Amino acid sequence: MATETKGFAKYSWFVLVFNLLVILWGVFLRASKSGDGCGRFWLTCQGEVLPSAPELKTIIEFSHRMMSAVDGILVIALAVWAYRIFRERRDVSTRSTFKMAMLSLFFVVTEGAIGAGLVLTGNTAETLTAARPFWGAGHLINTFVLLGFLTLTARGASGAPPLTLRGVGPKYLAGITIGALALLIVGITGSIAALSTMLFPIGSLAAGVEQDLSPASHILLRLRLLHPITAILTSVFVIFLTGWLAKEVEVVKQVGRWSSTLSLLILGQIAFGSTTLFTLAPIVMQLGHLLIADAIWIVYVMFAAAFLTAVNSEATEERPIEKTAGSETPLSA
Repeated sequence: MATETKGFAKYSWFVLVFNLLVILWGVFLRASKSGDGCGRFWLTCQGEVLPSAPELKTIIEFSHRMMSAVDGILVIALAVWAYRIFRERRDVSTRSTFKMAMLSLFFVVTEGAIGAGLVLTGNTAETLTAARPFWGAGHLINTFVLLGFLTLTARGASGAPPLTLRGVGPKYLAGITIGALALLIVGITGSIAALSTMLFPIGSLAAGVEQDLSPASHILLRLRLLHPITAILTSVFVIFLTGWLAKEVEVVKQVGRWSSTLSLLILGQIAFGSTTLFTLAPIVMQLGHLLIADAIWIVYVMFAAAFLTAVNSEATEERPIEKTAGSETPLSA
């Protein structure tokens, strides 16, 4: 690997980690009810470029905006660097990495646009509108997609084989897709549960369960139970799914390692999530819970990429050989 490519790989992983920090600070922003710290202003804060005599919540909100701005610059630099390195290369691996970097740039822009939309529509802090859960779901999905493409960029830059769907059987592709969608659904239900807990705080677990089951409660409270239900069902499904897929390509040890890592993270998340529930979700537990959720998503992306690469390699090796006039050519699939 050339020196410049090694530097790009390290930078790609750094950008991924920085995005996790931005996400965690965003959770703290929401959980501390500081989302309206800059008012319904975007680019400016309370109508000022730099807030004068700010309150604590204004400092929290403004610092998150600054982190997001730096993140945008970092991802732009990632895309520009990828263009400089890979523009003259024609192999599949570098083209794939370049595409992942460009998609990362696209989704960091949409991430900023969603953040601006939340502020400009007033869907922040303790404000509850009919649209706010949908804003939250959209934000969660975009964040996960962004993390996915940043992960694939860093993976490709680190010398991993290109990600391709050629030669992948429909049952494998369906399983991986369903697993990804299930994890997204868990994330969405988690965002609803976090929003309802912030807007309707409880004094005890029993009071919270009573709220969840009462037909007179707000719809967000009655939807809160979806999170633990979908989390448990998805956990069981993903553990069995990745275990099955790992056995299908057991000769590739890396796939098995990613599967084992994912299973351990999921089991740890169940324990951590239960503790978060019983302690009535203090902010520090919310931060840890989301960090593990992000780690699960990143590891799942790495597992899926490793599995698809392994299956594709096996399909290529097993492809019959057609002999022609002194040459041997693989038959197309």
